[in-house]
Amino acid sequence: MPIPQPHGGKLNDLISRDAHLKSDLLKESASLPQLTLTPRQLCDLELILNGGFSPLAGFLNEDDYNSVVEDMRLTSVKNAKGDGLLWPIPITLDVSAEEAKKYNVGDRITLLDLRDETPLAIITVESIYKPDKEKEAKLVFRGDPEHPANKYLAETAGDVYIGGSLQGINHPKHYDYVESRKTPAELRREFENLGWKDHKIVAFQTRNPMHRAHRELTIRAASDIGDNAHILIHPVVGLTKPGDIDHHTRVKVYKQILKKFPEGLASLSLLPLAMRMGGDREALWHALIRTNYGVDHFIVGRDHAGPGKNSQGVDFYGPYDAQELLQKYEDELEIKIVPFRMVTYLPDEDRYAPIDTIDLKTVKTANISGTELRNKLRTGDEIPEWFSYPEVVKILRETNPPRFKQGFVIVINNDLKLGQYLSFALQSTLNQFGGERRITKIDDKQNKYDAFLINELVKSGAGVILTTSNDAKEVTDLVGSGNTLVVSAQLGDKSSGEFKLSSEDLQDVVDDIVSYLQEQGFY
Repeated sequence: MPIPQPHGGKLNDLISRDAHLKSDLLKESASLPQLTLTPRQLCDLELILNGGFSPLAGFLNEDDYNSVVEDMRLTSVKNAKGDGLLWPIPITLDVSAEEAKKYNVGDRITLLDLRDETPLAIITVESIYKPDKEKEAKLVFRGDPEHPANKYLAETAGDVYIGGSLQGINHPKHYDYVESRKTPAELRREFENLGWKDHKIVAFQTRNPMHRAHRELTIRAASDIGDNAHILIHPVVGLTKPGDIDHHTRVKVYKQILKKFPEGLASLSLLPLAMRMGGDREALWHALIRTNYGVDHFIVGRDHAGPGKNSQGVDFYGPYDAQELLQKYEDELEIKIVPFRMVTYLPDEDRYAPIDTIDLKTVKTANISGTELRNKLRTGDEIPEWFSYPEVVKILRETNPPRFKQGFVIVINNDLKLGQYLSFALQSTLNQFGGERRITKIDDKQNKYDAFLINELVKSGAGVILTTSNDAKEVTDLVGSGNTLVVSAQLGDKSSGEFKLSSEDLQDVVDDIVSYLQEQGFY
């Protein structure tokens, strides 16, 4: 199957399109109002500029925005039947109401990279509008206020959107894994150079590390779609779900996994996408993006791009919502969907097999869940080779050390001298233990603490004792409850790392804290 046409029939690579104007645009950009992008906007802009979001050539104007929210279609680009072209996720340039007052329709604004203030593009304003965020949350992300995208809308996104077309000046500059950050045009050329132009290519989307099961399922997916098929491992390295493993760790894993595929079968490219965790709509979005990257098949799994469950244990999306939505629009897609086939390990045969091909009542199987893997990393317990490759486990252990190598923070919420006394007692007590962990004491009254820096100290393996009259919620949120102990004047739950500070005998509190740290595996 030949490399498919981009979505809408044309790859909108704005940097290449406007290359002959670059010197003029650079000169003009210095004289225009400047708007510094947010991390999400930077990811979105990169994919507009390189054609990954084709047919988009800018941030959505009001008409396109309303149509995408309500009908998943653009008004400015039509398909062969004259209907609006499919586009399920609104790509918007959000600003504060105060910032929006600076601009008018027809203005030109320079968009700057937040990391180094490089001018990346100039937008010509077509509309400035106040979106109905409640409507966007309900129709695009199903309305649950706990959904990550809805929390972003309510707590982070600006209240006004600016829509308009772009002229490209520069790609955002990356300093990591440059050879693997391929644009749609570059990846299409790579497929031709590899001799894959007339072969089927299946893309695998992931935001997690890959293990043996992932290798097996992708190889089977390629086999299922025909002879001479190939695999594109296409992980997201932009913004993913809060709490996900960082992209540096994951890319190191992907590079190791790539070596385990048969020669010439698979390729790796990194996608600078800001995920919304938008379930079925996001799955359709992912498929359109992969079409632009030159792929004709796409693996869609169970609860694809879903954020899991809310605090009440209710799933944000059904397990097969994504596959059903893609099936509904399959006639309008240049890409074919390959359903994810869950595989399981058969210890008696030392091989993996699709779970739907075996009798679970008679055949012995083995698996390690995500929770079990995290526990093994935390405790330092062995992770068997049938589950993951030693090279992968080594990388994961480097960034997810076992408990006895992890740091922690003890927050002493007390503005009396008793809290100071306890901090000295704890520092002396804990420093007598063996190991590489350094115990440092920070007093909020003497040195105003920075939650980010405390978290960095904890991530480096240090033990931090923080005395403060504040609740230090920012610290506990960043560090996480598993690595935080709290001491206050209130009676707490010792099993959860909460301790009461009393003047009766500090030794009792010290002993309780030491016992807890030992029980949790820190010592």
